Amino acid sequence: MAGLLFARVGVRVQVVEKHGDFLHDFRGDTVHPSTMAVLGQLGLLDAFLARPHQRLSRAELRIAGQDMIVGDLSRVPGPTPFVAMVPQWEFLDFLRREASRLDTFRMDMACPVERLIEEDGRIAGARLAGGDEIRAGLTIAADGRRSIVRRDSLLPVKDLGSPIDVFWFELPKRNGRAAGLKIAVDGGRILVRVDRGSYWQCALVFPKGRADKLKARGIAAIRTEIEAVDSRLGRLSADLASLDDLHLLEVSLDRLTRWHRPGLLAIGDAAHAMSPMGGIGINLAIQDAVAAANLLAPALAGGADVDALLHKVQRRRHGSTRLIQLVQKIAQDWVLAPMLGRGKPISGPPLPLLLLQRFPALRRIPGRAIALGIRQERVAA
Repeated sequence: MAGLLFARVGVRVQVVEKHGDFLHDFRGDTVHPSTMAVLGQLGLLDAFLARPHQRLSRAELRIAGQDMIVGDLSRVPGPTPFVAMVPQWEFLDFLRREASRLDTFRMDMACPVERLIEEDGRIAGARLAGGDEIRAGLTIAADGRRSIVRRDSLLPVKDLGSPIDVFWFELPKRNGRAAGLKIAVDGGRILVRVDRGSYWQCALVFPKGRADKLKARGIAAIRTEIEAVDSRLGRLSADLASLDDLHLLEVSLDRLTRWHRPGLLAIGDAAHAMSPMGGIGINLAIQDAVAAANLLAPALAGGADVDALLHKVQRRRHGSTRLIQLVQKIAQDWVLAPMLGRGKPISGPPLPLLLLQRFPALRRIPGRAIALGIRQERVAA
C-alpha cells in the first residue's frame, strides 16, 4: 500500500518481498471499513469488492451457556458497514496489480534483504541476499514484527507483554449458511471461529508458553478440549487429524519508541506489533502507510531530503497506536488472562456483557472502534 501511494505521486518506488509468492496461511485476512475507505479514495473499492470475500457485520459470544451479540458494525457510517474477509494473498495481489499500472512502481519477489546499508550515520538503502544493493533516498521497513530494524537493533523497542498465544487451524462448515464471527469461552479456553465461506478459520487461545505442553498431550487431547469449549462443533476426529494442522502464533504486543532515523522509517507491525484481538493490525499498518505518503511523498517527488520530516509520521500515528495497544493490554490482562486461568466452568457472563444485551445500542461502540480505529487517515497526497 505504501508503494502504491508513493508511486502515484511520482516517487520512484521499489518494493522487495522475500517470498516468491503471497500464498501463506493464517495471516491477517481482515479488511476493515477504515481500509476500504482508503480504497474508495483511490477509486479502487468496487474492483476490490468484486474479488471473492465474506462480510462480517457482528460478533457473537457464547459464555456460560448463553449466546449474546457483543459487536455490531451494521450502523458504521459509510458504504461498507462490515469487515471484508479476504485471503491476504488476494489483497496483496490486488494492490500489486493496481500499483504495477504505474511507471514509477516496481516490485521484486523472492528478493530477501540481508541488511540495511548505513553510511555516515544514515540508512542509504539495502543489501540483498544475493549481494546486489538498492540505493534509496528513503527506506521504509514494513517487514513485520520480526523486522530487520528489530533484528539488528536499528531502532529501540518497548515490550508491553502478552499473556496469550494462539493455535490457528481450519474446520469444515457443516452447512453453507453464513455465520459471521463466533467466540466461545469455557473451562479455561477461548475458541474463535471466523466464517470463511466453505470452512471456519479458528483460533484456540491459551496461556503464553503452553504450546509445547499442549502438543505433548497429543492431537486427540487438543481435539477434546476444542469440542468441550464449543459443543456446536460436534466430533472433530475426522477434521483435526494431526498436530501439523495447528499453526502457532506467538502473540506479541510491543512498539518502537522511535520509528525513524535518517534515511529510515518503520511502519505497521515493524513499528508496533499488535495483538490479534479485533484483527486490527493490518488496518493500522495501512493507516500508517497513508500518513507516511501524505507527509513525505510530495517532498520526495520534488527531490527533497525528507529526514527532517520523518518524525511527523510517528507524531501523527503514535497517539492512536498507544491508545489501541492500551485497550488491547487491558483486555488481555484483565479479561482474557483471568478467563484462561479458570479451570472450571464460568457461572455467568460478566456485567459488561450483560449490559451489551440489555442495551443493544452499546454494541455499536466496540463495532465502530474495530471498524474505524481511533484516528482515520484520508489520502491527501
